[in-house]
Amino acid sequence: MRLNRLAMVVVSILIFSPMAQAEAGSGDLSEQVAAVERAFAKTMADRDHDAFTSFLSEEAVFLAGTTVRSGKQAVASHWQAYFAEPGAPFSWEPETVSVLESGSLAISTGPVWDAEGTRTATYTSIWRQEEPGVWRIVFDKGNKYCE
Repeated sequence: MRLNRLAMVVVSILIFSPMAQAEAGSGDLSEQVAAVERAFAKTMADRDHDAFTSFLSEEAVFLAGTTVRSGKQAVASHWQAYFAEPGAPFSWEPETVSVLESGSLAISTGPVWDAEGTRTATYTSIWRQEEPGVWRIVFDKGNKYCE
């Protein structure tokens, strides 16, 4: 009987330890970030630049080749051109998402397709949880796709 109680105490400690909670929660956060990334991508499909801008951190940094755009307004201004035409020039979707154990930063990466559906690039984005449940993009970089 005493051995059973000891076993139950050990199991309880393991289940309710901060490490076990962080591991269990990181999957939920990964799903949350993937959903945010999909919503971010939907702004392009919906042609909604204001919604796109709402996903940007004030400190956003977007890299394109060797060009760096820093700050929410600079990024939003540059991306305005991608929203000018009635049809989206490209689309993207998260393939892999990982969140720090602390839950403060996440990385998402996945394919980018042109308007015809041909894969042209792979994007990588870093997201920061700026308040509970609110993720904003802080870094973004696209790379040409190689098979």
